[in-house]
Amino acid sequence: MARSEGLASSEGSKDAKRLGPAEVAVLRVLVDRVGKVTGRHDLNRLAELDGSSRRCDAALVALRRALGEGSILTVRRRGWMLREETAGAARMLLDSSS
Repeated sequence: MARSEGLASSEGSKDAKRLGPAEVAVLRVLVDRVGKVTGRHDLNRLAELDGSSRRCDAALVALRRALGEGSILTVRRRGWMLREETAGAARMLLDSSS
């Protein structure tokens, strides 16, 4: 399947090795809440991100790079949601990051 469909490609797997603690924490939250919208405040709190309230934005950019563009949906004025079709690839990414 193509990377644009939200599955990690071999290029995406290389990105997995570069995920930092913030990206891993955000991905864990999204995997735990797959198919549910999570707002910025909750994402920062659940991922235990310190500092800027926009810190999750940078993590989401890195995760989209690793999982593919359609993998994490932006729900305007509400937050983000990991697509159910991407959950398997996201779990593999978490496993490879531990």
